Amino acid sequence: MAKPLIAIVGRPNVGKSMLFNKLIGKRLSIVEDTPGVTRDRIYGESEWAGRKFRLVDTGGIEPNTDNQILAFMREQAQIAIDNADVIIFVTDIKTGLTASDQEVAGMLQRSRKPIVLAVNKMDATGTVDPDFYEFYNLGLGDPIAISAVHGHGTGDLLDACFQYLPPDDGEEEDSDVVQVAIIGKPNVGKSSLTNKILGEQRVIVSNVAGTTRDAIDSYFENSYGKYNFIDTAGMRKKFKVDDSIEKYSVLRATMAIERSDVCLILIDAQEGVTEQDTKVAGLAHDAGKACIIVVNKWDAVEGKETNTMELQRRGYAECFSFMGYAPIIFISAQTGYNVNKLMQLIRDVDAENGARVPTGVLNEMLARATARMQPPSDKGRRLKIYYLTQASTRPPTFVAFVNAKHLFHFSYQRYIINQIRENFGLEHTPIRLVVRERGSGEVGAKDV
Repeated sequence: MAKPLIAIVGRPNVGKSMLFNKLIGKRLSIVEDTPGVTRDRIYGESEWAGRKFRLVDTGGIEPNTDNQILAFMREQAQIAIDNADVIIFVTDIKTGLTASDQEVAGMLQRSRKPIVLAVNKMDATGTVDPDFYEFYNLGLGDPIAISAVHGHGTGDLLDACFQYLPPDDGEEEDSDVVQVAIIGKPNVGKSSLTNKILGEQRVIVSNVAGTTRDAIDSYFENSYGKYNFIDTAGMRKKFKVDDSIEKYSVLRATMAIERSDVCLILIDAQEGVTEQDTKVAGLAHDAGKACIIVVNKWDAVEGKETNTMELQRRGYAECFSFMGYAPIIFISAQTGYNVNKLMQLIRDVDAENGARVPTGVLNEMLARATARMQPPSDKGRRLKIYYLTQASTRPPTFVAFVNAKHLFHFSYQRYIINQIRENFGLEHTPIRLVVRERGSGEVGAKDV
């Protein structure tokens, strides 16, 4: 059974993201004293009274607006409301009850979902602000005084929510979900690709750079497997990032790489590879993630001929030579061209990144490899590789025990790594090789 979902909604700047972060116990949603920072739906998980549940943070609801972004934000909030088991309606004691609060309350009541009313920014303890009682006028029952900053009242808030949740059947959710981070510069089509895969307007798409601000999780299941796609904010060069909100956005994108299994590095086919593209790819490579170079907007490339794709593939391979293991695929998030093939590729590279090779089989390969090409020697002393063993996965990390580390030249390390790739089908994952000399500690690691 899926974990129950609690949606946090309200007008802009009442402290929804602060409450969301407090309840999940980490700074997942960007908090800034500016209306409209949160735009899409941000999901997180938490636990209360021994039961796990999901939370969704939403953008501030502006009931009447002609602004396109604000209208999209309202649509995203409505989707969260429709999917939620319980709704937390957050209001602000500092501004008091407003006309917008009353309109949002009416919108929530029409959803016929259970609503728990929270009056935020009640930071003082022991006293009750007289304005607190005017929130009874919303007709949503007893309001609960909370402080998202200090955590006051959040236990009472969750207790009130839990009385509306469906009974717990005790079944655990599947854990074999592939975490896929979609990264790249601004405006390369990350949100469009997310929406195309999901088959819905899950995240806001606009030609305005910086529309996506948070890292947005979206669960998806199909014949290829179970996935959580993480749409991230576009990462610009550091000297161009001067806005505090954008700094948080880039930090969230970097965190998304860390918690992912597979990184899709999106490139604009019309623009080609830029220095910033290689830097973004370098973040995923350094983290040891399975990576796919995804060349988007292929449908918009003019003058294509029979061999255009293959010629461009070679060019991209040269630009990303430092991660030669990463497959390159040309797609169109607009038309859906090759998106199904991308899904299969995600499954394959994830399987390679999590693969394990038995020690016995690994050393049989090592014996054949050293017989085929003798280890290097220096001043009459030859390198001996006593044995290989796999220490960990994601990425596959192998430890080589040798007689003398200085004899294990980089070129021979690359040869051994290539033998591992060819023999065990690990062509599309980074591989790390740690060299240990007998009688000493860890010497170093090569990530190829």
